[in-house]
Amino acid sequence: METYAVIGLGKFGFHVAKGLAQQGLNVIVADLNEDHVREVNEYVQDAVILDSTDMRALKEAGIGNVDVAVVSIGENIEASILTVMALKELGVETVIAKAITTVHGQILSKLGAAKVIYPEMESAKKIVKKMVKNMHYETIDLSITMKIAKLTVPSFWVGISILSPIFEGEFEVKPIAYKHQGIWHTSFEKDDILEKGDILVVLGDSGHIEALSQKV
Repeated sequence: METYAVIGLGKFGFHVAKGLAQQGLNVIVADLNEDHVREVNEYVQDAVILDSTDMRALKEAGIGNVDVAVVSIGENIEASILTVMALKELGVETVIAKAITTVHGQILSKLGAAKVIYPEMESAKKIVKKMVKNMHYETIDLSITMKIAKLTVPSFWVGISILSPIFEGEFEVKPIAYKHQGIWHTSFEKDDILEKGDILVVLGDSGHIEALSQKV
């Protein structure tokens, strides 16, 4: 079984260490902060207080023998760089390092980090993507199998009648309401043509509603 070390036990390091341990993996953690070490101690195989820039301390703790080391030191860029250097010097094959800037990440890569992670940047991207997606596509569960979706009319539906057979025939969803120029409509005529910026509400089974979300 592979062994892991997590060095730096801020929020990111804590959750990485706990997550690895919960997968049944052997995990050693290290941090200078005694409180941080104590918090994660119950989850991992071994937890030590040490200065990770000290190669001798890393070696004595057995961290030089792990298969994968995760360096999740926070704002102290110097300590992060020196720790990666020490781990590579000790022969740790795979080092994954957290970076807080792109320059920091480039340095870590040049020092031998196999992968550089930017948690703050990646988290922000996911939040923005979710926010934007939710503005254009929202779903409501009616039951285990049925959902309603509210979405901005996509380009491939602009210019077609809301009574077009394309909804049920091609997408297997049924329009039940739409908003045009600020007014909601729940009964339709054949000449009700969807326009750019309209909001449409459709009903369908969960699979078809999910498939639609991938196309809009």
